[in-house]
Amino acid sequence: MEPSRSEMSILPNGKGQDLGEEMCVSMKTMMEEEHSSVLFEGKTSFGMSVFNLGNAIMGSGILGLAYAMANTGILLFLFLLTAVAGIRSYEQLGFRAFGITGKMAAGIAITLQNIGAMSSYLYIVKSEFPLVLRAFLKTDTSSGEWYLNGNYLVVLVSLSVILPLALMKQLGYLGYTSGFSLSCMVFFLSAVIYKKFQIPCPFEEFSANSTLAHAHSNVTVNHAHGYHNGHVTVDDSHCSPQMFTINTHTAYTIPILAFAFVCHPEVLPIYTELRNPTQRKMQHVSNISILIMYIMYFLAALFGYLTFYTNVEAELLHTYSRIDPYDTLILCVRLAVLTAVTLTVPIVLFPVRRAIQEMMFPNKTFNWIRHVAIAVILLTFINMLVIFAPNILGIFGIIGATSAPCLIFIFPAVFYIRIVPKDKEPMRSTPKIFATCFAGLGMLFMVMSLSFIIIDWTTGSSSALGGH
Repeated sequence: MEPSRSEMSILPNGKGQDLGEEMCVSMKTMMEEEHSSVLFEGKTSFGMSVFNLGNAIMGSGILGLAYAMANTGILLFLFLLTAVAGIRSYEQLGFRAFGITGKMAAGIAITLQNIGAMSSYLYIVKSEFPLVLRAFLKTDTSSGEWYLNGNYLVVLVSLSVILPLALMKQLGYLGYTSGFSLSCMVFFLSAVIYKKFQIPCPFEEFSANSTLAHAHSNVTVNHAHGYHNGHVTVDDSHCSPQMFTINTHTAYTIPILAFAFVCHPEVLPIYTELRNPTQRKMQHVSNISILIMYIMYFLAALFGYLTFYTNVEAELLHTYSRIDPYDTLILCVRLAVLTAVTLTVPIVLFPVRRAIQEMMFPNKTFNWIRHVAIAVILLTFINMLVIFAPNILGIFGIIGATSAPCLIFIFPAVFYIRIVPKDKEPMRSTPKIFATCFAGLGMLFMVMSLSFIIIDWTTGSSSALGGH
């Protein structure tokens, strides 16, 4: 179909721009062509937009980055982290590229990806919150109190914190909670850096009969060689950093790093609510947010790795518990991480609610009853999954391994190739060749991730790291 004048006016000429910038050029026209289904008012400040996008990027995956560095080496980790930090996407390009089919495909991918992310966040609340409370109360086992029951706690957190925030009409109102969430992660990073200079290597592990120290440890400590004053002494032969490391776990770190900057479904809502939105202004929001997360990711991984080296676990905070499960600072950090994860859920829920509204109620004006109903149904569904069918959450690993590469690599590349006409950009042009390579890279990540999940299921291991 011949593109309209408005479409032609936004198509890049491919000169002096990279693929990420070209994908963002369409934002202004896309916002102007929004149907009356959702009315956005551009009142969100630049700073609040940075907080919201940064909070959308930041996830529980930061806890596993030190383990990723331990299995790649410092330089290889830095290269991979830099490579994936510059990739952008835009969900509504699906409609322009393939009409309703593209719009539905993007909407379904966003819905599945973010429901999986929210389920994993709430599962963390369900499993970790009781452990933190028991550690503060100095009790190793639950004595039956309701406030130590993870099922009650996740419902309480959902009703008292997540639901009120999820009912906000505009995403910009969540800028304050996003700023607080990022502050919690800064506290986490500060504690990781501080502990690097407090914990010697080799470190002495807490007594093996401490159930809290090993309740969730999924790494067998086979490098211990003795006991000293009730503590397990860890071998010092692993106390030197590696610049490059290739082992059987290295491949598992690649999908985690690839998905570390997943924020694509939130870009459109943040852009449409930005005060005086322009492509350049949104590009600045994206650049600052990603730069901040890049620095935090690298520092958390670096100092976590330099504290424990090859002894670091897939979940960094559990490694600290092996030294002292009642460390007040680490318990406060775990509580801060739980707070940050909880405050991320409303940000992730926002594009899911919008995608459902676009798919099921197109061309409809804003309605509070429908707005509230969708949020309540989504949270109820996710809570039921977490409480009554936690084993089914493994299916979301497959969903994430499929939808995340689509949102990060495949959809942006295919949409770009489809939208930009051949008379402007031939298929042999450099931008479209890069776009094709991006799509191929996405397929590679998808195959790798699915393969690792299948291997874990068949072998009963848990080598694959948790995601976003």
